[in-house]
Amino acid sequence: MKKIICALLILSMVFCGAFANGKRDSKVKVGVSMPTKDLQRWNQDGDYMKAGLEKAGYTVDLQYAANDINTQVSQLENMITSGCKALVIAAIDGSSLSNVLATAKKKNVKVIAYDRLIMDTDAVSYYATFDNYKVGTLQGDYLVEKLGLKNRSASDPVYMEFFTGDPGDNNINFFFGGAMDVLKPYLDKGVIKCLSGQTAKAQAATLEWSTARAQDRMENLITSNKYGPKGQKLDAVYCSNDSTAQGVTQALLSAGYTAANFPVITGQDCDITSVKNMIKGTQSMSVFKDTRTLAAQVVKMVEAIAAGKEVPVNDTSTYNNNVKVVPSFLCEPVFGDVNNYKALLIDTGYYKESELK
Repeated sequence: MKKIICALLILSMVFCGAFANGKRDSKVKVGVSMPTKDLQRWNQDGDYMKAGLEKAGYTVDLQYAANDINTQVSQLENMITSGCKALVIAAIDGSSLSNVLATAKKKNVKVIAYDRLIMDTDAVSYYATFDNYKVGTLQGDYLVEKLGLKNRSASDPVYMEFFTGDPGDNNINFFFGGAMDVLKPYLDKGVIKCLSGQTAKAQAATLEWSTARAQDRMENLITSNKYGPKGQKLDAVYCSNDSTAQGVTQALLSAGYTAANFPVITGQDCDITSVKNMIKGTQSMSVFKDTRTLAAQVVKMVEAIAAGKEVPVNDTSTYNNNVKVVPSFLCEPVFGDVNNYKALLIDTGYYKESELK
């Protein structure tokens, strides 16, 4: 037992010693694992994270896993083997990393789950994300206001379909859960009607948050329910994020909808394509999650770990990964639409105006 305790103390000293001059010792490595380059936001997250950590003095191993779980596991194994002292991980599947993270824990490598909670392991140290439940309630509240649901009855319903994301992403429980907490009372009263009947999370899921899969499903819903500008009325499509919204938008455009009669479409991330769609009138809103803020917060967390100081968190009760409640820092999401996108995105330097032409 004494030998084990001594070994753990040595590992702890090595970890803390390596980070003692975190802003000056560029030999200290931090691994950053992002799920894919196929979605705009993960490219931004990775770039901001790498820039912030390098500015703070760390060497960064940034890898993208092409939405392949085995690739992400292999990349993480390599990061651990190559001497990374901390891992920042946006998991492809939050329940598939237990074994590799057990190895990280044995080597005293600290793990920060990034934006997506890593499930079923005690090896995750912290979680950095946005208030994902609020993302959902912002979307739900927008639909209530935009569609005038408080002043409608079952004799004057709105027709709506529902899209959320990948079942392996724990965040959909919060996005979809927050939205449905707002919308379900109207579904129960018949004020919202979903002709497909697909209102459960599993029914509304979109594997890999894929734009193409969302488009295919929306095309099927249009055909089976006869939605169209001259057919069955469709007032809104709830979409948890922009990649699914873009697929839905493409399907609706192909069905003959125009900006003049487009259903209300929600989204999240303020991707360039979706902001352009908001300007054109083919997406109604998107929840903005400033990835610069989240990346900066993760740098602060890494530096606190490095210095042996208390890691900044603001939620110690919400995010249970089935093994433990993971101490978390939640950044604030912000509502965006055609009326405020310039102040929100251009004036703050997130995008250049030319990028949205």
